[in-house]
Amino acid sequence: MRDRASPSGVRDLLRTYEVFPKKKLGQNFLVDRNILAKIADSCDINDQDYLLEIGPGLGVLTQELAQRAYGVLAVELDYRLKPVLTCLAGETDNIKLIFNDILKLDIEAEMDRAFQGQGFDAYKVCANIPYNITTPIIFKLLENCPRMTSATLMMQKEVGERLVAAPGGKNYGRLTVMADYYAHPELIMHISRNCYYPRPEVDSVVIKLTRRSQPIARVCSESAFRDFVAASFQKRRKTILNIASEFFGTNKADTQMRIEAIGLKSNLRPENLSSQEIIMLVNRFTT
Repeated sequence: MRDRASPSGVRDLLRTYEVFPKKKLGQNFLVDRNILAKIADSCDINDQDYLLEIGPGLGVLTQELAQRAYGVLAVELDYRLKPVLTCLAGETDNIKLIFNDILKLDIEAEMDRAFQGQGFDAYKVCANIPYNITTPIIFKLLENCPRMTSATLMMQKEVGERLVAAPGGKNYGRLTVMADYYAHPELIMHISRNCYYPRPEVDSVVIKLTRRSQPIARVCSESAFRDFVAASFQKRRKTILNIASEFFGTNKADTQMRIEAIGLKSNLRPENLSSQEIIMLVNRFTT
């Protein structure tokens, strides 16, 4: 049996199925079994868990997850990988496959269909997500998948650093704030680019997002909060006085009064505010 988690095994599978990795799809296959096991460990999977895997590729991680979980739904965009994944799914009865674009799917509806009648009510995500769609996937999981309890994701190092950044740093931004609102982000490990085939141009990290039972703070208007965060970090060099005045359509004097009433300085920039402080600010204008 081929070792799907070794360079020679990956090359053999690619030759056998006449598949060549596409850079535009971010196809870099993990070839370190020790790291593979550590990633699966960090998911905290047991034999009662349902899992969603995004971008299974050659099924390296899929195989490991299926050995630990009750059921795995793997969503793959590249139809060229259907033969190798179908072969893997045929070796066990707890792997379901969908060949589609994860960004176009109703994830929770697909999970319901895959595990209908099996007591399914919550699930975890574990994935080596394509670098070119990392941020859209994270937003989709956080905003549209309320039954997802955690997501353990391999991603480009730079994106991972943004997820766990502290206020005041250059990596702190919209992604940081929104992830913190919905979940607790945790850096699990660094992964060298040498652990992949073909070797990517950047290093990776594993980030675990554990969904909060309630958002980090009460927000009066979630849509206003999301839009304000997006607008704020598009204008990083502006002060919150100018940003809030423009966004909420209030004059400078009134805006400054509202900002200072919640204990903030009006000359601060968005990157200086914590998630909770941004929520306080938005609530002051939307209550």
